[in-house]
Amino acid sequence: MVVELNAWRLLLAVALVMAIVLSICWAAPERAVPRTDLHRLILTGLGLYSVGGVAALTHHQTLAALVFAAGIFICALAVWLSRGTDSEDPPEGKEPADQPPPPGPDGLPLLDWDDFERAFRAYAARERVETA
Repeated sequence: MVVELNAWRLLLAVALVMAIVLSICWAAPERAVPRTDLHRLILTGLGLYSVGGVAALTHHQTLAALVFAAGIFICALAVWLSRGTDSEDPPEGKEPADQPPPPGPDGLPLLDWDDFERAFRAYAARERVETA
């Protein structure tokens, strides 16, 4: 009986560790999940932790372990789903190359006209040299 109980606990521990590792390492979902759905999943996991705590305090160890495990699986799912990306998000690790200039006091973008003039003159001079 004791060996069966320990094997059951070991199997549950391995399953929980695998769920956590997969939630971090598995490829992210193609679409992002709405934040409200993620919040609901997290609240469900926290609720399961609370129920597991009550079960543990009332000496229902098997029930507590199962409810805690369900909470961990739910939270691992939420972690994996939170890694989804929108098509509007920039690619990971890359900053957008073309950023608009900061807005001025009137809301229009500020341009450094002197820098623009220098760049334009350099471009025009290069074009004249290449066509000649």
